[in-house]
Amino acid sequence: MTADLIVTGSVIRTADRAQPVVEAFAVQDGRIVAVGTLDEVSSRRGPETRMLDVGDAAVYPGFVDVHNHHALAGRTELFELSLPPSLTLDEILDRVREKAASLPADAWIIGGVVATTLLPTLANTATRQRLDEAAGGRPVVIVEDSRHNRWASTRALELAGISTDSVPAGGVTVLDPEDGTPTGVLLEAAGIPVQEAYDRSGGLTPEQHVAASRHGVELLNSFGITTFQDAGVSVDILAALAALDRAGELNAWVVSSLLINDEIFGFDPIGSPLIERGEEFRTPHHRPDFVKIFLDGVPPARTASFLEPYVADAVHGAHFHGEATMSFEELHGWLRSVAERGLGAKVHCTGDGSARLVLDVAERIRTEGFTTPIQIAHGQFLAGSDIPRLRALDVSADISPFIWFPGVIPQALAEVLGDRAEHSQPNRALLDAGALVAGGSDWPVSESPNTLEGLQGLVTRADPLRRAPGVLWAEQAITPEEALEVFTINAATAMGLGQETGSIAVGKSADFVVLARDAIAGPPDDIVGTVVLSTWFAGREVHTAGSGSVR
Repeated sequence: MTADLIVTGSVIRTADRAQPVVEAFAVQDGRIVAVGTLDEVSSRRGPETRMLDVGDAAVYPGFVDVHNHHALAGRTELFELSLPPSLTLDEILDRVREKAASLPADAWIIGGVVATTLLPTLANTATRQRLDEAAGGRPVVIVEDSRHNRWASTRALELAGISTDSVPAGGVTVLDPEDGTPTGVLLEAAGIPVQEAYDRSGGLTPEQHVAASRHGVELLNSFGITTFQDAGVSVDILAALAALDRAGELNAWVVSSLLINDEIFGFDPIGSPLIERGEEFRTPHHRPDFVKIFLDGVPPARTASFLEPYVADAVHGAHFHGEATMSFEELHGWLRSVAERGLGAKVHCTGDGSARLVLDVAERIRTEGFTTPIQIAHGQFLAGSDIPRLRALDVSADISPFIWFPGVIPQALAEVLGDRAEHSQPNRALLDAGALVAGGSDWPVSESPNTLEGLQGLVTRADPLRRAPGVLWAEQAITPEEALEVFTINAATAMGLGQETGSIAVGKSADFVVLARDAIAGPPDDIVGTVVLSTWFAGREVHTAGSGSVR
């Protein structure tokens, strides 16, 4: 059998430990049919075979992102007010004022982000009134950088039915200490009513949802990403992904996570009604194979569940640990239910208390004979005694090295956790314990889905973009080769796609990225500077930066 495409180069890293570096591989009908030396693979060459010789560039497997929100990122760029987290309050208000000038009266302004560290400044009536003035009285909702919390204008609160006498049952509606009115700062589920009010006003059209997903995938492809797991989807997102694939326009493997509970998005339906509909949207490259459970919130808002108390403050006192959203029995009920359906579970845990709860429930699930995939999402804080349990219970660690250091989120962690904030992301310990560690960006919580940033951060434990000095718990650094596995075969395995992609191996989809150089072979501080020349999905070039010779 002759190949459609043969790829050759001085460095082809496979993420396959049986043959980690090869000289060539061959592709037929979008699948890899041969891997090895140039002589071995050249036997597949025929008169119609295309030859891609990358020369001194490097070929890696297509990068795999186990945790992002591609449609939210695409929507923000295309249809919303995009704000970098570095903006001051005055700069945010200037951007709102500029946006409002182009809109009709009472049109919604939706966007983000504001920095977590800015929330205390926003939590008063006077600042909400400044937002009202900038927006010309229009409804405004701006998410903060963790995407768990919102800042809303007076008009948005009115349309959502939020007032002094009517606050949401879930989450925390922050009230002004002087006059007792809602400040517009809405933590966790308290922000859902304003999202629902926006959706009632019209929200996005089906065509806009498709455009948002298409744009999100295009951006991911531009960073060499060919496989990802969306960490929380709506029916609209599911429909958009299925529509793209049926039209032959979905240039990635996508695993969707169906929301069991919703502490932040405001999607409807969720839970069992959403799970019942999942199969409607299954296509060759889109797999609604996971559910998503929010088991806690985020530490800066003190909504994450910890084994030890937070730093004392005037509101919570000295003994507040945070709370999980579910009891042991509730979580067990859901995990058993989805296991019976053959689905996996991604469980959001930002505190070590919620992570332990997942492991305790997983222990029962395993004794009941279920092998369903379980991911601890984020897992940035884990008790030392719990780390070996991940391998023992076949629970994978979904880590996001893009957001852990430095920046406003780590700064906010330090304020509420004290010295514990310096001991997060125990990645070396996880790998040494044999856990499956899978890399994700959590984009757009992170500003970029660039896998190279994640690789460098895992190796150096420092900011890849050199925005701030210092390292975070240097003993937890991993090797460049391990980091590449975290963002390729490990992530693919964690989301159930290890037999389809994640490495350059015979039988797998021909998903690969061509880099200007062998990024992980040089100085670790320079990994992020490597240029993505092209990205290939199922043997097709889906992103080009203008290099490499195809003939």
